[in-house]
Amino acid sequence: MQQITIRANAKINLALDVLNRRPDGYHTVRMIMQSLALCDTLTLRKKETPGITLSAQNAEQFPDVSWTEDNLIYRAAKLWTDTYPIEGGIHISINKQIPSAAGLAGGSSDAAATLKGLNLLFGQNASLQELQALGVTLGADVPYCIQLGTALSEGIGEVLTPLPAAPSLYCVLVKPEQGVSTRYVYEHLNLEQAKHPDIDAALNAIQTDNISMLCEHLDNILEPVACTLCPEVTEIEEKLKNFGALGACMSGSGPTVFALYTDGNAAIEAAEYFEDHGYSGRSFVTKFYQP
Repeated sequence: MQQITIRANAKINLALDVLNRRPDGYHTVRMIMQSLALCDTLTLRKKETPGITLSAQNAEQFPDVSWTEDNLIYRAAKLWTDTYPIEGGIHISINKQIPSAAGLAGGSSDAAATLKGLNLLFGQNASLQELQALGVTLGADVPYCIQLGTALSEGIGEVLTPLPAAPSLYCVLVKPEQGVSTRYVYEHLNLEQAKHPDIDAALNAIQTDNISMLCEHLDNILEPVACTLCPEVTEIEEKLKNFGALGACMSGSGPTVFALYTDGNAAIEAAEYFEDHGYSGRSFVTKFYQP
């Protein structure tokens, strides 16, 4: 095998709680993760000359993304080759679709797909757990992005419990143009005053396949802080609900808002509204994805 093509799926947090700040600066979290059909596509190819090279088929659409050694794809490939030395080198080409700096784990998903793809390309047969142990050194979301599906995520995000598949739903994503600093959001989160999401209720909704209960408990402890930087998050949520969303919430540290629908036509209509009102290239219709 000389090359392999692999998908890197986006994710949302159906519910996200932060429990405390650890002495090392990380935060202990408890959240429900769900992967989406929206994905980047990576093609990994062996090359005779040593080294790692990286290119993007649509780099002009992502001017804020560095395609150098800082990129998580490059860092994941370097980590792999340091752990499992190879002859020759690797070229990785990406067709990127997941918005960057959006709270959708686009970078983490690309890193996860790189590790999984190299494992297959070179026949290393590293286990899921071995890949996740490598991945967590790149970022707390990478182990989940290796696993995919519906999962309870704890610790700093690396302690994963697979869950029954969440109800199959359409998902509309809308990203404000204004960015949100993840560091700012976590540094300004007041855990004593914040309203903590009911993670157990959301878990129960998934385990009982109860769509209405799940949508009632979409919640993100980081959202109020993010809204101080980007009030547009709240405006987008209200508009999505006006288009029939069963529930809407911000994903991760933001600023992307997701909304859930059982009616695919309603989801398309909502996304088209935003596309026609200044969100060109920043509104998407996708579905929940299970590996």
